[in-house]
Amino acid sequence: MLSLKNIRKRFGVRQVLDDVSLNVARGEVAVLLGSSGVGKSTLLRVLACLEAPDSGFIELDGVQLDQDKIRQGHLVGMVFQQFNLFPHMTVLRNITLALQEVLGTPTADASHAARQLLEQYGLAGKENSYPGSLSGGQKQRLAIARTVAMKPKIVCMDEPTSALDPLLTAYVANSIMKLAEDGYIVLLASHDTELLKRLNCTIYLMEAGKIVQQAFSKEFVAAPEKFPQLNAFVQGVADPDTL
Repeated sequence: MLSLKNIRKRFGVRQVLDDVSLNVARGEVAVLLGSSGVGKSTLLRVLACLEAPDSGFIELDGVQLDQDKIRQGHLVGMVFQQFNLFPHMTVLRNITLALQEVLGTPTADASHAARQLLEQYGLAGKENSYPGSLSGGQKQRLAIARTVAMKPKIVCMDEPTSALDPLLTAYVANSIMKLAEDGYIVLLASHDTELLKRLNCTIYLMEAGKIVQQAFSKEFVAAPEKFPQLNAFVQGVADPDTL
């Protein structure tokens, strides 16, 4: 179980995260939903040690984690919105680099592991291609493969469908659910309400740095009127009282 407790983060005078707490179990998908600027990506960046929280703490299976423990244990993998692939490296090398340089995996073993992941994510035959020649969906899958190659406990995804054709949203949703089935703790930041229809997840609606409503996706789909703030966001209505 991953627990984020009372996380706060300020940039200058702006309170970006304001006492955020949530729990995510292994094999569970948590969606941080909300408009741009509400703190979704910042929360993922705090979890991935790309930003330090001003206060609050993170626990995994009851053990409190600091940034050194997260980094040294490679506990969190991050799939960035723009993928952050290495354009000058082949698809295969994009995966093997960290395996060899960070984990010290022998070249042959790293290559074997990378090829297995490329097969798993539908990229077999692309080993010697470069990221620039890949479609948006292929880049997304490569970014996921590169992340899980490091065997993290937690996978964070920032706006995973923002750069994709809507037709690929279903494929991305399947990839996200497969990560959960494989036992990863999955958190994603998104404002894509269409993605919610394709995920079995817990939704955390964020506004102004706070979680303002929580719902299981199946319960929300079955009875959206029970979750007025979330329903207002999905319907594109600013005031839930107008629904």
